[in-house]
Amino acid sequence: MPERKARADAARNREAVLAAADELFARSDSPRGVSMEQIAAAAGVGKGTLFRRFGDRDGLIRAVFAARSEAVRAAVESGPPPLGPGVPGRERVPALLDALLAFKLDNRHLALALEETSAGSPYAAEHYGWWHGVMCDALRDTAVPDAGFAAHALLAAVRADLVEQLAATEGMPPDEMRERLAAYAEKVVG
Repeated sequence: MPERKARADAARNREAVLAAADELFARSDSPRGVSMEQIAAAAGVGKGTLFRRFGDRDGLIRAVFAARSEAVRAAVESGPPPLGPGVPGRERVPALLDALLAFKLDNRHLALALEETSAGSPYAAEHYGWWHGVMCDALRDTAVPDAGFAAHALLAAVRADLVEQLAATEGMPPDEMRERLAAYAEKVVG
């Protein structure tokens, strides 16, 4: 019985930490500006709990990003058209890019921080590998000759630093960004 209580406490603590971090990250200019102490205090746990569970702030950023992206990932893995499986590549590729762009627009600072945490390369991150694989599968159903390269090129169009450049620096409205991305994707998949 004590082990079950410990597991329930650990699960509750994890959820409290993720909720606190998510809220603090959303209110901050950057997740990097939020200390582990602030997160621990907001979650009502000790700082040691954060480090034991997530390792460091980068691990916590990855966990919050993963939690926030669960709905998009579920829609891609098993949802209805046009995101879900079984949709022709010509339809699915633009839908995948639109979903990813919409997610990054809604989570700009978190996505930027995540891309900076990827041990020197955002392409080494688990989430990037997953998106690249999904995009490759969709592109193989089109006339695109090199699905692997095309997937990298298309995903580059939704990198968080580019989204931030277009939205914050150039002032491009989200709807325009989504329209331009859809037109680009249509040209690539023919």
